[in-house]
Amino acid sequence: MRWALVKVCLAVTAMVVIAFAVPLGLVVREMASDRAFSNAERQAASMAPTLSITTDPVQLRKAVESTQMGAAQRMAVHVPQIGDRLAVDIGAGWAGPHAVEETRRMGRATTATVRGGGSALLQPTALGSGDIAVIEIYVPEREVSNGVTTAWLVLAGVGLALIVGSVAVADRLGARLVRPAERLADAAHRLGQGRLGVRVPEQGPKELRSAAVAFNAMADRVVELLANERELAADLSHRLRTPLTVLRLNAASLGDGPAAEQTREAVEQLEREVDTIIRTAREQRPPAVAGGPGAGCDASEVIRDRMAFWSALAEDEGREVRLAGVDRPVRIPVARPELAAALDALLGNVFRHTPEGTPFAVDVHDAGDAVIVLVSDAGYGIADPEEALRRGNDGGRDGSTGLGLDIVRRVAESTGGDVRLGRSVLGGTEVRMWIALDGRTRGEDRRSRRKGRSTR
Repeated sequence: MRWALVKVCLAVTAMVVIAFAVPLGLVVREMASDRAFSNAERQAASMAPTLSITTDPVQLRKAVESTQMGAAQRMAVHVPQIGDRLAVDIGAGWAGPHAVEETRRMGRATTATVRGGGSALLQPTALGSGDIAVIEIYVPEREVSNGVTTAWLVLAGVGLALIVGSVAVADRLGARLVRPAERLADAAHRLGQGRLGVRVPEQGPKELRSAAVAFNAMADRVVELLANERELAADLSHRLRTPLTVLRLNAASLGDGPAAEQTREAVEQLEREVDTIIRTAREQRPPAVAGGPGAGCDASEVIRDRMAFWSALAEDEGREVRLAGVDRPVRIPVARPELAAALDALLGNVFRHTPEGTPFAVDVHDAGDAVIVLVSDAGYGIADPEEALRRGNDGGRDGSTGLGLDIVRRVAESTGGDVRLGRSVLGGTEVRMWIALDGRTRGEDRRSRRKGRSTR
């Protein structure tokens, strides 16, 4: 907007300068020409008294040489033939005999263009005998344009100064208008990055001040809503401690055995997750999903560990399990607890939404710039994958909050990847979690490429 305002002001000022400077320059040139020919007319008029008294060539020559134009050899006098006396021409003349005769016939002053540059003023003068003599004054081109170049330069300088001044004023005005808008945009960007304490100074034009007031009110409301959400999450999580205590006591009384040990481990993990939720909510900051440089985990090791946990339940329900691609380390930029939570959500959905005895598989593929984790089953599939990815429960499926896939999606998107649902080779649902190894490779072309792979 700043440069647009400068361009508009530049265009308007340039048009105004051209509209006034060009006509004024033409007037100056016309005035210089009038001044030169007026001076020539005065010089010609100074010879009229002499011609009215005498037409003697000697006297006329002396009179011509005594004038300013005659001394500069720029005056000529043409006397016609009078009776027996021949025509007299004092000076060579510049316009030519035809122009002289034409002026004598018309009886008024005329101008003629001189070959080689300049003009000639032809002034008729009546003699005592009633005949017409013609006084010719040569006007050089430099006198006709005397001062015109200087005037044009002055006008150009004034016009340029006006343009520069208007551009400077427009730039300052544009900066005054744009700076509050830039502050508002920067504050919105920082608020989107999670800096909830950012606020905008209520400065600038009336409209931008109103926008700043609205932005600050919105930011305050966001902080209030997030605080309420955190308190609610902490409160709900804290309420789970009582039933978790009961579960831990019951698990302790189960005795020894693989099933009892797995139950106790599950209760301990659930307690740790609840503690993490409470601490995160009280600290008033979102949990970090993706780590910094060097952070992450071995996806193969985490998948083997979680599959060992779920394999006991799969064996109890008669499910055939296939695990592939975990025979070598695969590093990903995701914290171990986050990847474990995502896998538990995917595997839990398989056990929750498919009949007992339904086989499932977990595959890991290293695509170079990303790691793909596939969880597929031979169940009934998902009729509307897009709706299933939407966070929250719309009442379509009992026992589902819609948060499981959302956990998986957030883990993938924290690295620049995504999650897609499709039909698996087993005939049921396939969840494809794309974990990017370099967040800079995200983009529409990547998503299109992934979509093509998923379709195939």
